[in-house]
Amino acid sequence: MKIGRYTVTPIVFASFRLDGGCMFGSVPKNLWSKAIQADTENCIPLVCRCLVVEDGSRTFLVDVGIGNKWSDKQRAIYGISLVPELEGGYKPDKVTDVILTHLHFDHAGGISFRNAAGDLALRYPKARVHLQAANWQQAQNPSPKDRASYLPENVEPLSNAQLVLCDGVAEIAPDIIVHKVDGHTPGQQWVEIRGGEKPLFFATDLIPTSHHLPLAYHMGYDVCAETLLREKLTFLDRAVQEDAVVVFQHDSAVEAAHVALNERGQFGVRTAVRI
Repeated sequence: MKIGRYTVTPIVFASFRLDGGCMFGSVPKNLWSKAIQADTENCIPLVCRCLVVEDGSRTFLVDVGIGNKWSDKQRAIYGISLVPELEGGYKPDKVTDVILTHLHFDHAGGISFRNAAGDLALRYPKARVHLQAANWQQAQNPSPKDRASYLPENVEPLSNAQLVLCDGVAEIAPDIIVHKVDGHTPGQQWVEIRGGEKPLFFATDLIPTSHHLPLAYHMGYDVCAETLLREKLTFLDRAVQEDAVVVFQHDSAVEAAHVALNERGQFGVRTAVRI
């Protein structure tokens, strides 16, 4: 998809699974299971969808996938299936900038790898890494609720990266804007790309799948549901008003969509979009 000066390409680094109840929080299974089917262990299929954003001089990678530093036991628990041609990262020498929405393992796991000596190394050593300062702080001292999502092997190597820490809304490059949201985890950032007829909104875990568009449908992983719901409503109001293309990072079936209010006053997919 061409948006202003940028060519935007989605890539899926991996598929995985998480517990359906955790993914839909207080929404009962007899409701969410009408939209997406769980397996025999109550897990639902998800993907790690990221974006490559290029303008001829810089190549941005928005999130880096789940990475390949997993034991066989962990791969079985999370049902991790990596895309073989991307296990070595997306063209590591070509990427000039990495935008990390936050440092949970399914978004930042691909930032590092173990080299031949077994030591951790940066996957994109030449890239500037754009991250909210609040999330950098959270990742170094996570709460009991999200400690299992902030893995040291994904956080510690960033001390040697070219970190560019943002504080709130920031235009990190012409027409690429990040927006800080705190309901899922402190210092998460969603990404806006402008310049074309319609903007593109990369929703990250504010709205992880198209099934999470109704306001009440949010994750049990969210640290503050009340904050998230306010942020989600602001995001969706803008998405409808501007007819934005909303990208769903974890949806295994719907890549992106234009959003609208339905006859019941709930947000939902108006038109699915292939980027």
